Amino acid sequence: MNEHILVIIKPDGMLKGHAGHVLSRFEETDLSLIGGRVVKVARELAETHYAHLKDKPFFDELIRFLMGELHNNQDLVLALVFSGPDAVKKGRAIAGATNPELAEPHSIRGSLGRVTTKGVFENVIHVSSDTLEGEREIKLWFTPDEVARDVFPVKMIDNRRVWSS
Repeated sequence: MNEHILVIIKPDGMLKGHAGHVLSRFEETDLSLIGGRVVKVARELAETHYAHLKDKPFFDELIRFLMGELHNNQDLVLALVFSGPDAVKKGRAIAGATNPELAEPHSIRGSLGRVTTKGVFENVIHVSSDTLEGEREIKLWFTPDEVARDVFPVKMIDNRRVWSS
């Protein structure tokens, strides 16, 4: 059975020109790219995306990071949807540990990430942590018509396809 994940190339990855490398690493697997868009991240999107971390002391910095405020206002990210067997496990392995210093050297975060002198994890990408998060995140970042496959149920409202709850 196929799983579906959201992968985001974060502002630090975009600023350093790592988008092509990240895409190549994911395409080397048997995962299929079924959606992609360049997004200027608004505060509301960032806060909703990371809502599960809202009580953490680093929440505001994380939001500002995703919005590009910590990277010379590089406010664009590349949001991607990948699908395939064991997508979560494969995607998380390709990404590596959240802390680049603890990530396997061959992973994206281990080879391209860093921890700044201020302690900020510049870890290049986000990958859905599990299938439920993958579904929530894909539905947050994409409309059904922006994903090439019907990965989740949709319904029609006012002649528009929208995600079913």
